[in-house]
Amino acid sequence: MCSLHAETIEGTIVIRKQLTKRRVTAAVPLYERGPGVGLKADSEEDPLAAERARVAIWLEGSGLKASGDGLETSARIEQKDRRFVPEIVIIPTGAKVSFPNLDPIFHNVFSLSKPRAFDLGNYPRGETRTVNFPAPGIVYLNCHLHSNMAATIVVTPNRWNTMGDRAGKFALNDVPPGEYTLVAWHKTAGFFRQPVRITAGQDVKTEFLIPLNADGSRLRPDK
Repeated sequence: MCSLHAETIEGTIVIRKQLTKRRVTAAVPLYERGPGVGLKADSEEDPLAAERARVAIWLEGSGLKASGDGLETSARIEQKDRRFVPEIVIIPTGAKVSFPNLDPIFHNVFSLSKPRAFDLGNYPRGETRTVNFPAPGIVYLNCHLHSNMAATIVVTPNRWNTMGDRAGKFALNDVPPGEYTLVAWHKTAGFFRQPVRITAGQDVKTEFLIPLNADGSRLRPDK
């Protein structure tokens, strides 16, 4: 149950240049198996809006419960048009992710990431397999059968997490009073952290600047 004095953290993500290459479904001749699927590419008209929506935000701190108050949380990543859709999801520790295959070909889902390594094997259209994620961290996904397929699961230590929207806005609600670390993560730019103090009766507004310098280095590097 949330504290009676819980407050909201509202923030803005600022990105000034495109950081992610366009995703393209490779031409059919590059594949060794499966029926043809048409060549596709991202049709994004506003690349900066897409970048802002790729930023994961969460809180870290000893005063936050590690679980989602006993509520079972799940997410879904589809295998569709020889891609993972969506390309990024954010979940709390202990949540499950399902991986339905919607293509008329076999797919595979695997990860070599330390927080959760697994291999679901090859399975056909109409089948779904599910994985639990018991530890926080960044989990990178791929498909053994189609090398262009990639996605990311951000597993956070608690339920206070969200993704930025296309306007760069985000909010974390019902945050109990205390001192925490607000974390922003982008696959290309990396981690950005800033301390935040929550006081009863006072919401917090903040900003994350996540561009790269002209030489490719981050303005605010944080490992």
